[in-house]
Amino acid sequence: AYAAEGWLPVSQDELKMTSEPRAPGAPAIYLYRQVDRDDVSGHQTVYERIKILSEEGRKYANVEIYFLKDRDNIRDIQARTVQTDGSVVNLVAKPYETTIAKAKGVKYLAKTFAMPDIHVGSIIEYRYTDAINPHWVYDSYWVLSADLFTKYAKFSLRPSPSFALRWSWPNGLPQGSQPPKEDHGMVRLEVQNIAAFQFEDHLPPERELKMRVDFVYESWNKESEPAKYWEKYGKLQFEANEKFLDKRKAMEQALGTIVQTSDDPQIKLQRIYTRVQQLRNYSFESGKSWQEQEREKRRDIDHVDDIWKQQAGNGATINLLFVGLVRAAGMEAFFVKVSTRDSYFFTPKLMNLSQLNNNVVLVRLAGKDLYFDPGTAHLPFGLLPWHETGVKGFIAAKEGGTWIETPRPDCDTTRVERKADIRLTEDDVLEGKVSVIFTGLEAFEMRAAAEDKDDIARKKMLEDSVREALPTGSEVTLTRQPEWSGSSPTFSAEFTIKVEGWVTSAGRRQVFPTGLFGAGEKHVFEPANRVHP
Repeated sequence: AYAAEGWLPVSQDELKMTSEPRAPGAPAIYLYRQVDRDDVSGHQTVYERIKILSEEGRKYANVEIYFLKDRDNIRDIQARTVQTDGSVVNLVAKPYETTIAKAKGVKYLAKTFAMPDIHVGSIIEYRYTDAINPHWVYDSYWVLSADLFTKYAKFSLRPSPSFALRWSWPNGLPQGSQPPKEDHGMVRLEVQNIAAFQFEDHLPPERELKMRVDFVYESWNKESEPAKYWEKYGKLQFEANEKFLDKRKAMEQALGTIVQTSDDPQIKLQRIYTRVQQLRNYSFESGKSWQEQEREKRRDIDHVDDIWKQQAGNGATINLLFVGLVRAAGMEAFFVKVSTRDSYFFTPKLMNLSQLNNNVVLVRLAGKDLYFDPGTAHLPFGLLPWHETGVKGFIAAKEGGTWIETPRPDCDTTRVERKADIRLTEDDVLEGKVSVIFTGLEAFEMRAAAEDKDDIARKKMLEDSVREALPTGSEVTLTRQPEWSGSSPTFSAEFTIKVEGWVTSAGRRQVFPTGLFGAGEKHVFEPANRVHP
């Protein structure tokens, strides 16, 4: 509604404000925030007003609106600066788009713009609309905490009438706040005086630590007790999984092209794993938006043999194919839904199915539980990505299902080894050759990070990884490229290095460091106290 009515009025108190007693020393604060989400039409409008209270606070004039390429379409950005005398300077420059990060076929972007004519005492405000991909419409939540103190905030949700809706606030609400309530088909919340979220190094998932309201849509499972909820889900998921996998003859025929009958079970596992990882994996193709994928009209995958026929699938269906082939080889295999630890603090009590956001495969062999994820590109055999380790997982079963916990990573299998063949020249320059071997998850992460990079960017990435471990100003040149494809547990590259001023004269003595690769090391958890765990 605010887009039609124009900007909200600015009060004299807001113009004259020089500090906030509830946030002493704050460089800036949110005077007002408003988020209105509409899950019927699939869009969200955001309005934010910030007061600049110090020179340090001027940095908040550089605005970044983060979004996910395949989920969001940020549009209708408007912004202005209001000076202490009430005069207004509108944003004229067009916001530009930058890439923040790429991972697992997902691209994180930001719309960026700089507010005009900023001074201590200025008020900046901006508003925009986020048109949401219909596949994500039902992933609804409000994040109450922000990086600055918030004086007043309003939130609303127009829920889809097609499903039952429930909501919760796992980390509580600001003191004195009333819980969200329904009002003429809307869910509304008004809050005041929200403390700034304090960022620290090595945080668990930020969203899980912030005050927030999570919404869960349910179309078929209206159980209110966790045990009954997961039992019902497990029965239905088991039926769906087994129907999808019910192509035993096709799996046996496919298996015959992969393994020899004389292979022992461990060799069979390795060969099946290697073969399914060779399939085209849609989950790691970042070049196409969801609209482009829809236009491509990929053939439907109704059963596990469709994946084999097409030699393609997404991460989840490739894992299901692995289950089908392993079962055809005479071993027990289970499809496991997991909640990744880089996203959630999962608890079954919340009955939030969407938080089981990934999947792995459990194979029982010779009395041991072995875990695999061939649906993740470049992941070596026998390993799970860090975010899938030490987390809860659910195995659907005919009777309901069981909870498991995936194993924690073994530090002995993941490391970086650097070997140097170097000499000190007469000019006190250290130069020579360096070889670096990445093993286990380090090898996987290097390949994953390079997935969407060209040769020049890959070369720079490798050289930077060595340069950051050396003294400032060191020269590093890649001389031998690693093997970028595949899922080998090792990943190696060779470089030449040149380090100026390695030796320092101290009278009749010469002093030099005892370690070469320690520049990038830093102590973790240095503060004596932490706000967050």
